[in-house]
Amino acid sequence: MSTYILGISAYYHDSAACLIRDGEIIAAAQEERFTRIKHDHNFPKNAIRFCLQYAAISVEQLDAVAFYDKPIIKFNRILETYMSFPGHGLKSFLMAMPLWLKDKLWMEDLISKELKFKGKILFPEHHESHAASAFFPSPFKRAAFLTIDGVGEWATSSFGVGNENRVEIISELHYPHSLGLLYSAFTYFTGFKVNSGEYKVMGLAPYGEPRYVQRIYDHLIDLREDGSFKMNMEYFNYNTGLTMTKEKFAKLFNGPPRKPETSLTQREMDLARSVQDVTEEIMIRMARNIKKVTNEKYLCLAGGVALNCVGNGKLLRENIFEDIWIQPAAGDAGGALGAAMITHHHYFDKPILKSGNRDLQKGSYFGTEYSDDEIEKFIKKHKLPAQRLNLDELIDKVSDLIIQEKVVGWFQGRMEYGPRALGARSIIGDARSSEMQKKMNLKIKYRESFRPFAPTVLAEKVSEWFELDRVSPYMLLVADVKKEKQRVMAEEEKKLWGINKLNIVRSEIPAVTHVDYSARIQTVHKDDNPRYHRLIERFYEKTGCPVIVNTSFNVRGEPIVESPLDAYKCFMRTEMDNLAIGNFLFYKDEQPKYNDEIDWKAKYELD
Repeated sequence: MSTYILGISAYYHDSAACLIRDGEIIAAAQEERFTRIKHDHNFPKNAIRFCLQYAAISVEQLDAVAFYDKPIIKFNRILETYMSFPGHGLKSFLMAMPLWLKDKLWMEDLISKELKFKGKILFPEHHESHAASAFFPSPFKRAAFLTIDGVGEWATSSFGVGNENRVEIISELHYPHSLGLLYSAFTYFTGFKVNSGEYKVMGLAPYGEPRYVQRIYDHLIDLREDGSFKMNMEYFNYNTGLTMTKEKFAKLFNGPPRKPETSLTQREMDLARSVQDVTEEIMIRMARNIKKVTNEKYLCLAGGVALNCVGNGKLLRENIFEDIWIQPAAGDAGGALGAAMITHHHYFDKPILKSGNRDLQKGSYFGTEYSDDEIEKFIKKHKLPAQRLNLDELIDKVSDLIIQEKVVGWFQGRMEYGPRALGARSIIGDARSSEMQKKMNLKIKYRESFRPFAPTVLAEKVSEWFELDRVSPYMLLVADVKKEKQRVMAEEEKKLWGINKLNIVRSEIPAVTHVDYSARIQTVHKDDNPRYHRLIERFYEKTGCPVIVNTSFNVRGEPIVESPLDAYKCFMRTEMDNLAIGNFLFYKDEQPKYNDEIDWKAKYELD
């Protein structure tokens, strides 16, 4: 009999569910994809329904359900924090309590009731779940791990060792001293949304100078050689307030926080660069200390800060460890995977499945998929013009469209688990085009012009185009474009500052080359995603370039698309040129006038 374990994360942000069978990941998805509410924090009933339906099992066949943290300990931390500041934070306390008193404190009863489940419900610690999500799917049978995020129960980062079917935490850093919350404070201060805009700060950093680094070290944090630190809470308000920073923070950085959606100034760019540099230094010091304490060859990472791919790339280049592996769903969504994994290996004492040097994440394609028959039903229902092609015809036509600088929505196979589109729910284009970044940002994604796009490159060609000697399947490593592919800038171009740097062509693949000549790389392996690999291979045969632009299939403020209808809506609401769903190809100029009021019902909606 197989052992089935369902992992759940919920009630903070990015709720998700993950189902494993005998240690193998069968299905996993974030709730936001079904509800269309970005970073949906609610109980992931739709994601759970999908996981069970995909595996064709009932709730009764589950051997255990695991929740990704310990709510009681987290509640104690919140109470203790408020009690430490008597007379402060009443408003935020009153705002937080209803959800705790209604749902979070009764998590075991809530899970049992929602699922009608009478079996074992387990609660690993938050950073145990992150550690398990980092180590168990990795290709390593033994490795050190590092987890860094905002806060779990008390821990804000941890490190330890994974060995066969065990992970053991050796040391933790505790709240309120948190690298994740430090970065989020700067996210808030530069005018972006906390828990979703951190990657914007990372993307903005290369436009700035590290003017405030020393000010951060002098006033905000006391950083030690081992990477541990203490934060000066006189400048921060997240303990009991409704904002991340205090007035003293604003005085330190020459004025109030930037108001969202207002113009970016050089100050914001310099702040972004400064906190990014500090973050990288902390990550590197932590890693050096872990190497010193554990003497392990490999390092695995998880937690929201592990999504900082610039920091990951610099950590890799420091050569502290022989190799690193990062969980692609590194944030709270990945807690569902980690909770299921640690339950399987620790509670049930099951062995690991690893063999060879490939990870168990399988490209992170664990979400929903739609057959051509299902897609055809959708097309016929809404009377939409589309060509049905065989696979070779589809690959040939889409590669030609990319060469013609068309922007194509690419909806194929199983949806990705985690925040990155990896060639299943992607918008793709020609990386050689000097206009592609501007076109995609302003006409397709409707987002800030400074935001960089990522390249997808054939895994076997990555070292020919980038300063990277290994695969990066989850878009979590940044490396420079190869020198011989770069373009030397003119003297007057070198003098440009800030956002004026944006439109300078820097390489043979300008659409994916950031202002510092770096790129956030995704390598695609033919075993993980044969259809996407074949498309890029055909593009390479025609152009000599094995690199295309890949960005997530959504517009700003919306989750990545889940269904053919989501994809079609996004296609019609933007200036995308073509849409490929399964073996069907849509042309924008052939479509009927779009009606945004189409009635539909979520496929996995619960009764």
